[in-house]
Amino acid sequence: MREIGATEAKTRLPELLRAVEHGETVAITRHGKRVAHLVPACAQERASRARAVERFRQRRAGWKPVACSTEEILVWRHEGHRL
Repeated sequence: MREIGATEAKTRLPELLRAVEHGETVAITRHGKRVAHLVPACAQERASRARAVERFRQRRAGWKPVACSTEEILVWRHEGHRL
């Protein structure tokens, strides 16, 4: 991961965006401390999806089991549909 100061990042933003488009991650620093990361959008979306799946799994763990067949579920799903 490349590190770059905030002032320099401001002047080289187009170059940094091209690097990020090609998969690189860039850390932006201020007074030697990291304050931000430029990461490819797909990496952020992937992390967001992973968090959503984990939240769903946690909620699902608390659900009560239901004893019914696939056929029953399909009948309930189609109840009220017009033919």
